Amino acid sequence: MKSGYEECIKACRECLEACNHCFDKCLMEEEAGMMAECIRLDRECAEMCGYAIQAMTRNSPYAEDICQLCAKVCEACGNECSQHKHDHCQFCAESCFACAEACRKMAS
Repeated sequence: MKSGYEECIKACRECLEACNHCFDKCLMEEEAGMMAECIRLDRECAEMCGYAIQAMTRNSPYAEDICQLCAKVCEACGNECSQHKHDHCQFCAESCFACAEACRKMAS
């Protein structure tokens, strides 16, 4: 595994966990219908983070490209989550923005 991946992998793992937690909690909210975009992006982001982790751990020649895309998805999810007052959404947004930053740093 290339040096420089460790920090990005850690950020992706934390983001994946935050997104899965947010996804689960959003489904239980009284206004779950209003959370549809948040739920959708939580899934999208968790999947993308998982894929980025796999790419980095196997030294994929596309790891940097995948992490650039991961940063884009994390940014979108963070922007959506930050609009909701729930603690799980706010925590998820923070994790998403931190992951986006780590992915961009690794890919640059």
